[in-house]
Amino acid sequence: MKKKNILSIIGIRSKSSELKNKNIRLLGNKHLVGWILGAAKKSKYINRVIVSTDSVKYQRIAKSYKAEVPFLRPKKLSAKNSNEIDFIKHTLDFLKKKENYTPDIVVRLLATVPFQKTKDIDRLIELVLKKKFDSAAVVTKAKQHPKKALKIIGKKKKYIVSYRTNKGIDVGKNLNRQKHCGEDLVYFRSNVLCCNIRVIKKHNSLTSNKVGYVVIPNKEFVDIDNEDDFKYAEYLYLKNYKHINKN
Repeated sequence: MKKKNILSIIGIRSKSSELKNKNIRLLGNKHLVGWILGAAKKSKYINRVIVSTDSVKYQRIAKSYKAEVPFLRPKKLSAKNSNEIDFIKHTLDFLKKKENYTPDIVVRLLATVPFQKTKDIDRLIELVLKKKFDSAAVVTKAKQHPKKALKIIGKKKKYIVSYRTNKGIDVGKNLNRQKHCGEDLVYFRSNVLCCNIRVIKKHNSLTSNKVGYVVIPNKEFVDIDNEDDFKYAEYLYLKNYKHINKN
């Protein structure tokens, strides 16, 4: 079988809103982006890793971890509300134009998920590589079912109600943790996506209508968005990862 071109794309824009410069902040002995680059480099399937950034400083740091950073992302694709798919397509368009290179499979990884295990990335790729799915995602089990969500309503006198029913708070045996009216367990995306290149062209997205999945434990997942998330990542680093060196 012909070897597949499997491209990993990691986006690290410089103007993160809640945690300044989070993508290059040091976690232990590595910049945050260095952790996910290390996981990508160890993959037995990924044969190219591209970092998309709008910053010369970020570009230099990513290159120090042996990533390819062949361009600077346009500012219009680096704003707070920019769509992720647009910088993915920009990367693909650049590679097609400059090198006539088109990958068979795209793997989107995030710098903000530093402890992502290579084995789970590879399990995900296998779902697409073996043609079981056009796209796939790493997920974790939700700690609470969405039906337990609440919201505040009222004008003069505000109060809490069920987000689902607008009445009281749903309680009782049918809303026990992960046992909700006989429904399936609930999962959230853990921010690794993999897809056949055709999915991007057809759906303008990294996922198709039927998405394969790899489930990882909650204790192995952290997605850093703010200072509290980073402190938790530091805790996990000291507990589980301090022995890992920069290389």
